[in-house]
Amino acid sequence: MRALEQSPLGRATLQVTRLGLGTAPLGGLYQSVEETVARDVVRRACELGLRLFDTAPLYGSGLAEQRLGSVLRGQRRDEFVLSTKVGRLLQPDARPQAIFADARRLGPVFDFSYEGALRSLDESLERLGLDRVDIALIHDPDDHFREAMDGAYRALDRLRAEGVVGALGVGMNQSGLLCRFAREGDFDCFLVAGRYTLLDASAEDELLPLCLERGVAVIAGGVFNSGVLASGGTYDYAPAPPAVLDRAARLRTICERFGVPLEAAAIQFPARHPAVTAVVVGCRTAEELAEDVRLFELELPEGLWDALAAEREAM
Repeated sequence: MRALEQSPLGRATLQVTRLGLGTAPLGGLYQSVEETVARDVVRRACELGLRLFDTAPLYGSGLAEQRLGSVLRGQRRDEFVLSTKVGRLLQPDARPQAIFADARRLGPVFDFSYEGALRSLDESLERLGLDRVDIALIHDPDDHFREAMDGAYRALDRLRAEGVVGALGVGMNQSGLLCRFAREGDFDCFLVAGRYTLLDASAEDELLPLCLERGVAVIAGGVFNSGVLASGGTYDYAPAPPAVLDRAARLRTICERFGVPLEAAAIQFPARHPAVTAVVVGCRTAEELAEDVRLFELELPEGLWDALAAEREAM
């Protein structure tokens, strides 16, 4: 593995930010994004004071990492927190994921082995053009728990002990297996996508209390459930079923009674829980990012949260 700088952030990595940028859209998630537009998003994020940037080899088969790094290389290294993931290696003989319109001629292949994790991180650093990441997440190990713990976890734990990686975590679209990771490993943070939202708050049943107990910081992603809470028709990366569309419409009606957009409630909801240290949002344009920042900072009436809680309990 290449020689790396040491990360100065350690276990306090996640204490420096509340809103961060997720970069799956910059890799062409669902639709193509031009290079200049993608870079403008990252530059605008820096200008608006966002300090957490989350990426992964999966996003556009490395394209998101390249686009993100091309801008972050011009920033002071101590002014941002960078997260990427291991668990998938990009190979020329594998098929790119179809949901990424801008994917390069490389396809992701699961590999949670010790050497695979080291290779993945090394290749990410090459694409980013940077000497370290602050957070390394094991990505989507849904069917690979034992391999991930015996392989990728040990590799990243070693790098953390050496100071190369500031924090070690897991990123998933489910909360149940994250609870098992929390009990069997020494993790600094989890990125849970879509499981602590206005539509699906299942993470609060067990995962969030467990993270508070064990001092694991939670990054909430997928706060719009991949679009349905932002006037879109997609839920968890697939067309939203009628029942989900109906629930989202009822939530929007409640927000309208209080004179606020549903999107503001959706983006702020996860940050109200004490276990959630940061919220990450994915944006395709600088204008969309600026709007998300405005929504995140918009003051909402306390009565709105009571009304939304009542509706969620009735669902």
